[in-house]
Amino acid sequence: MGIIKVIEVIASSDKGFTEATENAVAEAAKTVKNIKSIYIKHMNANVENNKIVSYAVNAKISFEIDK
Repeated sequence: MGIIKVIEVIASSDKGFTEATENAVAEAAKTVKNIKSIYIKHMNANVENNKIVSYAVNAKISFEIDK
């Protein structure tokens, strides 16, 4: 097993927390290889006119560093 590194990211979605989490992984995967896990640190939603208009997650993404 190699060294595991952790980065913190923020991602959003207008559909829900699940899609926001998927967006976090997809965006991180553009520049990071060997993603192993994602930990959701915080979740929040923006509200307008008493309706949720966007969802966001603050997440920690773990990945293995190449040897």
